[in-house]
Amino acid sequence: MSLQGAILKILVIDDSNTIRRSAEIFLKQGGYDVALAEDGFDALAKINDYEPQLIFCDILMPRLDGYQTCAIIKRNQKFHAVPVVMLSSKDGVFDKARGRMVGAQDYLTKPFTKDQLLQAVQQFGVVS
Repeated sequence: MSLQGAILKILVIDDSNTIRRSAEIFLKQGGYDVALAEDGFDALAKINDYEPQLIFCDILMPRLDGYQTCAIIKRNQKFHAVPVVMLSSKDGVFDKARGRMVGAQDYLTKPFTKDQLLQAVQQFGVVS
């Protein structure tokens, strides 16, 4: 029996090594395939090859912030339907609204728990 296509592919974009590693551990424990990117440019370079089905994206990153990264992903015909969940240490109304304006589906405040992360995956991660 082939499991190809059955394991959800998730891309985590965050400039914090700690957050990337935590997310990777939590998601792998949940049985997901995980790729990591340390900033927006790194993510854009990996997204075509990896073809994630769900993306977690930090907001505050050097060079290309999360809003810009999300907007670029959403403008790409191939990836515009991929859910993007913004990650931020700020839990502000403005940040959430701005995230929605660039196409983000949801917003997760850092530090997040394993349960919060996996709940977001179950909410948005639809295996095609």
